Amino acid sequence: MADEVWTDAYGAWLKALGDLTGSADRLMEWQNRRYLFAHRLGQLLTMPHSGSAAVKGPVVYGVQLPGVGLSYVGQTRSSERRLRDLAVGESHHLGNTVPPEIWERVIVVPWPQLVGGLPEAEQKVAAHGAGEECGLALEHRLQMVAKPVLNARKRTNEGEWRERDLAGSKSRGALTARQLPTLFSLVWEVWQRLSVMPAPGDGDPVVGLPEGRVVFPSLIA
Repeated sequence: MADEVWTDAYGAWLKALGDLTGSADRLMEWQNRRYLFAHRLGQLLTMPHSGSAAVKGPVVYGVQLPGVGLSYVGQTRSSERRLRDLAVGESHHLGNTVPPEIWERVIVVPWPQLVGGLPEAEQKVAAHGAGEECGLALEHRLQMVAKPVLNARKRTNEGEWRERDLAGSKSRGALTARQLPTLFSLVWEVWQRLSVMPAPGDGDPVVGLPEGRVVFPSLIA
């Protein structure tokens, strides 16, 4: 029965897309609406909002989906670019797999603002390589702890998937993560707060805090 429901839903989705793009005028309107939505989401993820500062530089971020919860975790040293591209297919084609119009929330934590309270040894690790290894380390730890389903496997050249061995990883992120226990604890505390914060009652799609922000795509007009 579950397979039948999935097949029926997939067929309905294909028919709806056909209806939405079935003429030149409809195709142009479809492109307009999707671009405007993606552009607005990118602005809300990065621009100053309701007293909170613009999001710039290194961040870790995640996307929650209805019925799934946290589904994807990523990191970037250039959030002003990557977060604007998130809705159009960056980050392992997340936006192509799950349309951003149905994302439940996007969590953004600019971790460099937490570095000042770290032990000296961790501050040196966080500063190395302009923070690249640090971002990878936080991404790895978040994936290990939160287990987002879209990070759990990798594509192969044969058009299939294989499971990722996060626990046995020897990547730069996995190796650096062992040197940043305090920073991860601080990031994880902020992340957990943002992951359950309710949407504003006034319809505003953003909750901005000094430690990070949450954007609710479903509230974008």
